[in-house]
Amino acid sequence: MADAAGPVRVERLDGGALWRVILARPKANIIDVAMTAALTAVWREAAGDRALKVLCIEGDGAHFSFGASVAEHLPDRVRAMLHDFHAMFRALAAARVATAAVVRGQCLGGGLELVSFCNRVFAAPDAKFGQPEIKLGVIAPVASVVLPHRIGRAAAEDLCLSGRTLDAEQARSVGLVDELAEDPAAAALAWARTHLLPHSAAALRHAQRALRDVWCRDVFLALDAVERLYLDELMATADAVEGVRAFLDKRPPQWTDR
Repeated sequence: MADAAGPVRVERLDGGALWRVILARPKANIIDVAMTAALTAVWREAAGDRALKVLCIEGDGAHFSFGASVAEHLPDRVRAMLHDFHAMFRALAAARVATAAVVRGQCLGGGLELVSFCNRVFAAPDAKFGQPEIKLGVIAPVASVVLPHRIGRAAAEDLCLSGRTLDAEQARSVGLVDELAEDPAAAALAWARTHLLPHSAAALRHAQRALRDVWCRDVFLALDAVERLYLDELMATADAVEGVRAFLDKRPPQWTDR
């Protein structure tokens, strides 16, 4: 059963024990305020569905997501955008449901932050992963606090400081990807059906709590601090505004280093 058309599409499979949550704005699947709100609503619904055992998250079309909306990083919009984007992660954590990410093509910025928050990541051989925010003169708050836990501090610092892109094999080698498959959606569904669906939904939720509640407490405390850094200090620099405007104007940024 699939929900009506919108920025996010949900397909309920296996008697509702497994949901495919699809970012449904190809080709870029930009995670803008509308998609953020839709995802938050899905996570809140998931929290109340006692039969649900696993969420499989993927992008419609050739790409997972090009990331968050760059236009929403402008000074008059960024505070509300960042608050809502981070609230979406809090809602996903509060659902306490196991998650699998399915990645094809580009997985960048906010898209990679969502993927890195999942329990398990399945990727196609053509997948590309990157946190390019630094190239726009800004930073990736969720990645800054989550990626070090997932792939280690050195690899996380490399991605966030350089803005470079990893191919699928490189992403697997650092632990960002758990399994490569020509059809990552089929691989994710097979994993869920083989290893999760036979278990009690109640037991799985308690296992997710045991594994993640303390970790999430620390992550969100750190995220609050990084959000303040972003809004109160980074956005006061000329280069943060210049980088975003240059991207929107399709021109090279002119850094002043201030």
